[in-house]
Amino acid sequence: MNLNSRIFNLIVILFLVYACKENKSDKDSVVDQPKEVIAHTLVSDSLINNPPDGMLWIPSGTFMQGAVPQDQTAMQHERPQHPVTVDGFFMDITEVTNAQFKTFVEETGYITIAERKISWEDMKKQLPEGTPKPHDTILQPGSLLFKKTKTSVPNLFDFSQWWRWSIGTNWRHPNGPDSNIEGKENHPVVHVCYEDALAYCKWAGRRLPTEAEWEYAARGNKNSTIYLWGDDRSQLSQRANSWEGEFPVNNTLEDGYERTAPVKTYPLNGFGLYDMAGNVWEITSDWYNINYYKELAALETTITNPKGAEKAYNPNNPYAQEKVIKGGSFLCSDSYCASYRVSSRMGTSMDSSSEHVGFRTVADPEMLID
Repeated sequence: MNLNSRIFNLIVILFLVYACKENKSDKDSVVDQPKEVIAHTLVSDSLINNPPDGMLWIPSGTFMQGAVPQDQTAMQHERPQHPVTVDGFFMDITEVTNAQFKTFVEETGYITIAERKISWEDMKKQLPEGTPKPHDTILQPGSLLFKKTKTSVPNLFDFSQWWRWSIGTNWRHPNGPDSNIEGKENHPVVHVCYEDALAYCKWAGRRLPTEAEWEYAARGNKNSTIYLWGDDRSQLSQRANSWEGEFPVNNTLEDGYERTAPVKTYPLNGFGLYDMAGNVWEITSDWYNINYYKELAALETTITNPKGAEKAYNPNNPYAQEKVIKGGSFLCSDSYCASYRVSSRMGTSMDSSSEHVGFRTVADPEMLID
């Protein structure tokens, strides 16, 4: 491998959203034991029955977070299960769409990270010391774009085989610099990262969900099943937008879409939410720490409103500060992570964006009272 190839691979790895492989290290984590229990908010029936447009009320409840016992494909960082209680909250019925994000940008003039000039000084802080600076022709605004391979891939851990850095790709141009969102107004916005999602939340008077809130809402009262609809894998193509066929060579399109699908394409879950499995990964507010679940389980008590680990820890991506993403995407397949399972979780760098990551927002009752 020549120097330019090595530099390119470093750039891809830096901006990579996730790596679907089992984490095995058990060191260097910090338990996030909440210092106080957040009191339940008394919410009037009128507010619950008349939620903000595009949102619905998720009632408070207790559930077992993490992989269910019968899930044979779960990764180690999804275990062990541990009891969690969450207070009620409002949640977007769908992922934030291109149309909604466009309105936000038009009203605020916001520029996403994928559209901004790249700072080498900031980038090198997340790379091994001594990493040479890539050529300026590479350090241009852009995002990660998926590419099919021409032949079977024997090593599915080498994700550089199907991701490429695409200059000029961003939320306005989701499938490459020559694409646009015309006709895709109701598709989820992509090529956004954590900072972009926070900016949208601030404008909308919302916040990002915690990982616990997200999983509780996704389960929709099905607290002991692998998928949000049950344990029957054969229903996947009717229930979610995922990759069916040989990844990353051939997508059989059994679910009707090769890339993103319009929101509300597939059936809603038990709470009335759409796309809590597949379509695009969704950003949460929690730090991604591979040991966090084990530490919560060791407390042997029910945790109320957990906010995630105190710091990020991922030995597979030690230089990046990662947030938890949930739900899987149109690229998830049985042979590669099967992350349309409810307990699936991965990490994404805070300044990374790609073609298959978006978000939805939540709101506490007090956020809606002037």
